[in-house]
Amino acid sequence: MGNAWYGQTNPDAELRSDSITSLKQLETRPTPHGQPSPNRRWGSSASSAQSDVFPLHVCLTIKSKTLPRHHTVGTIKAEGRRRAPSDYEMEKNLDHRLMLAVYFITFITGLPANILACYAFIQKFRQKPTPIDILLLNLTISDLIFLIFLPFKIKEAADGMEWNLAKFLCPLSGFIFYATIYNSTFFLMGISVERFLGVAYPIKYKLHRRPLYAVIASVIFWVFSLSHCSIVYIMEYYNSTNVSEQQRVNSCYKDFTQEQLKILLPVRLELFLVLFCIPFLICTFCYINFIRILCKLPHFSQQKRKQAVGLSVGTLLVYILCFGPYNVSHVVGFVTGASPTWRNYALLFSTFNACLDPIVFYFSSSTLRKLLKNIFKRLLVRLQMTCCYKYLYCLHWSCGGTEEVTQSSNETS
Repeated sequence: MGNAWYGQTNPDAELRSDSITSLKQLETRPTPHGQPSPNRRWGSSASSAQSDVFPLHVCLTIKSKTLPRHHTVGTIKAEGRRRAPSDYEMEKNLDHRLMLAVYFITFITGLPANILACYAFIQKFRQKPTPIDILLLNLTISDLIFLIFLPFKIKEAADGMEWNLAKFLCPLSGFIFYATIYNSTFFLMGISVERFLGVAYPIKYKLHRRPLYAVIASVIFWVFSLSHCSIVYIMEYYNSTNVSEQQRVNSCYKDFTQEQLKILLPVRLELFLVLFCIPFLICTFCYINFIRILCKLPHFSQQKRKQAVGLSVGTLLVYILCFGPYNVSHVVGFVTGASPTWRNYALLFSTFNACLDPIVFYFSSSTLRKLLKNIFKRLLVRLQMTCCYKYLYCLHWSCGGTEEVTQSSNETS
């Protein structure tokens, strides 16, 4: 009775013996050069002193399923399950929550605003559209397409940045996501050019201004941005055999191989130069000269001048804040040879652009301002009528109730 294991098999001793046997096999396994492994730390004997020091991950791996939970290895494994999350895991969870919050706020605020703007520009098309109305309508359609595909990104962020949807939706959503972002840079540039020409060369521009030119420019902008962002499809299927199956299933446009980065990083640098720098320089030139010319016009009212200057400065700020950080990450990635860790944060600023574009629409188009004023007037009229109706309804029934009370009191008396 003194020895509980007398005449029985000790599971811990059996585990140690099997573990050391496995370690011996690992030690004597030949290296790629045909020589045995130099690691002889475990020796040749299976003593308990040696078995007490082998690594924890070996203990958790070898025969861990055969041990009861109350034994040593099972207890260590249970303690490992209850360990506190690491700093990396906490940072990763914070990233997912931040991206989910930004995507959700952008969706619920940008979708109704862009639908209202699209309705206003379609109403203007029934009358006589101007070139700036055509550019604003295309910018609105681009933002609406972006917002329609944004729920796929919301689902990905909610799942911890793991892609659990159909695989064909991954390159499609990424393609639309990035193409519409660069679409905005082109159309904001076109709006700045149209406003500058209208102020710098008012007579010539009015004589040669045609809506057809704006339509042609819009088609060129769409083709240019879509063709450049087709790199998303190329990277999704290029050299995919070198990527593990688990990585391909749960990953969407990230975790690139070195062969993929050799193609992707130069293309990103081209996106920075062609789709960001050139439109930004043109936009800056046009708005600076637009403000300079407006300040020299004596017959221009002070209120309209402030409104035009505010629109110019606001558009440039939107351009810098929304598109600047994300495109700078292209340059950093090209120099360092890898995507920077803060790239996802920079992409969130570009996502906010879908909420800020309706503000540009409001100050750029008198049609949208008139439509919003009419909508608010109708809402106020309906609200006032509803309140008056409720007041009269309550007044009528309260009077009727008092009459009934007086009649009943007279009858009882």
